[in-house]
Amino acid sequence: MCGIVGICDTHSMRNIERDLLHRMNESQYHRGPDGGDLHIEPGLGFGHRRLSIIDVASGKQPLFNEDHTVVVTYNGEIYNFQELTVELQALGHQFRTHCDTEVIVHAWEQWGESCVHRFRGMFAFAVWDRNQQTLFLARDRLGIKPLYYSLLPNGMLAFSSELKALMCINELPRAIDPYAIEEYFALGYVPEPRSIYKSVSKLSPGHTLTLQRGKQPRVQQYWDLEFNHSETATEQQLQEELVNRIREAVDIRLVSEVPLGAFLSGGVDSSSVVAMMAGLQDDPVNTCAIGFDVSSFDETDYARTVADRYKTNHHEEIVKSDDFGLLDRLASLYDEPYADSSAIPTYRVCELAKKHVTVALSGDGGDEHFAGYRRHTWHMKEEKLRGILPYPLRRNLFGTLGRFYPKADWAPKIFRAKTTFQALAKHSLEAYLHSVSVVSDDLRNSLYSDSLKSELQGYQAIEVFKKYADQCSRSDPLSTIQYIDIKTYLPGDILTKVDRASMAHALEVRVPLLDHKLVEWVATLDPKLKLNGSMGKYLLKKSMEDHLPHDVLYRKKMGFGVPLANWFRGPLRAELKQRLLNGCIADSNLFNMDTVTRLVDEHLSGMGEHSTPIWTLFMFEAFLENETRTESESPAVMAG
Repeated sequence: MCGIVGICDTHSMRNIERDLLHRMNESQYHRGPDGGDLHIEPGLGFGHRRLSIIDVASGKQPLFNEDHTVVVTYNGEIYNFQELTVELQALGHQFRTHCDTEVIVHAWEQWGESCVHRFRGMFAFAVWDRNQQTLFLARDRLGIKPLYYSLLPNGMLAFSSELKALMCINELPRAIDPYAIEEYFALGYVPEPRSIYKSVSKLSPGHTLTLQRGKQPRVQQYWDLEFNHSETATEQQLQEELVNRIREAVDIRLVSEVPLGAFLSGGVDSSSVVAMMAGLQDDPVNTCAIGFDVSSFDETDYARTVADRYKTNHHEEIVKSDDFGLLDRLASLYDEPYADSSAIPTYRVCELAKKHVTVALSGDGGDEHFAGYRRHTWHMKEEKLRGILPYPLRRNLFGTLGRFYPKADWAPKIFRAKTTFQALAKHSLEAYLHSVSVVSDDLRNSLYSDSLKSELQGYQAIEVFKKYADQCSRSDPLSTIQYIDIKTYLPGDILTKVDRASMAHALEVRVPLLDHKLVEWVATLDPKLKLNGSMGKYLLKKSMEDHLPHDVLYRKKMGFGVPLANWFRGPLRAELKQRLLNGCIADSNLFNMDTVTRLVDEHLSGMGEHSTPIWTLFMFEAFLENETRTESESPAVMAG
């Protein structure tokens, strides 16, 4: 993997400051420690940090076509580059390297903006065409690779792989987006296309940005996922086809000139990838797993079972339950607020993997596409009840129960019905947001200060879900929430987490279950082949029965969490009180400190279990503190 940066004058050909471009590029050194270079011409500057994977000797970037009129800076892997090279050579294009990067410049020459339809892989790239005076940015279909951009007040357009590179620009306005705060406290991340700053956007997955000098930038979508349930084959035939499709998606991701391995959590997705890898290569697969010294969070026994079955070179490390030394490191890695606590073990498994390989395959994406999350099951059960009872009756009956039923965090799960009652009282989309929210609607309303509420002007994160529900090609409830997950949680949380954690260690992660051809095929399946009764990933599990142990396939889903509640009541107790009650949170004027104090006091006393909203506040405080440390000019303030 790599890091890319660039600056383009949208109107004229003013000089690009080399020192600034260099600082931006070097801020992403961790993404590409094998080399770095700049290209500057009137009105344009590109930078690149390289992690050498394919054509190690001659794949240097920025890279040009034959006459140096087209240049690209690129982060990713295009797995069908060899067949595209043959096709382009037949059309008269001359290649000087054997890397996938050169395919992009010739594909742009040949097909223009439609070149992205030809690429199979993960990518974020920028092409400059001097003859057409055109800048073209593109991001892969599912958002595996990141791309930030900003149209600056001085008429320059700047872009980068990580937000920290744009923060090197003094002219970049630092106003925090209040809508981003609302979305972060609802979801635990800031979803595309928004960033934490008003002046910066993320290029959404499956989108391009075209800027012809002298005109306004044009952002457009080139790919979307359509749920067309059109299969006519038998279930047995579908199982066989699914295995073949996963095997092929894994196979094309095994091309590498550096050591390659896989993450192995012991879950269905990563185990399926390892099983396919073992059948495709002669040498044992290098596998890496992270365990915990708290048994309820530890899955290493299952990972070991798969490793033993396929005789992998298995590497394992245990994360101690007091492994909270990464808190400030996480803030600097993610640049904007990010509240998924599994970022800690993800960082550790990438750290372990880098000791043995430079490329690792992961099982990310399986839960989204095969309906593997518990929330999918609960949502569909609730949908049955919502379909039986009319909304006014549900709203009155379950709304009343939800208000008065005690929030018994201390009780066995069967008696904690408050959340279910609240969900049943809502419309479908509102209920799904309620199930995925890290901080509930009511608590967010109590948490925000009057000044922040004024800035929000009634805006709520449900608008994100409504937008994607309107775009979804199917109206059945399972496909709708899967589509929402694929547009929000997958790029905003899962893929962001893996990208930043892996790039922090200069490790490339490839995700075969997010191969767009595989994903498009899975979208044609009947929803019952994904979620069958209470069994998520139904077809995937059935398909892998000949390849994986029964206990791995059908055990209860565990997740990749950390013991937050114990941390806050134990070793982080003093730091929690200091950070949330006396730090940047208290000074920000964004929060109702009476609510913050109540959450802290109830959690520490054991009267409430508020570890998730507390962690969300904790990581927002870490963002504010990191911003304060790194801000060279004006501090970030709320825009009024």
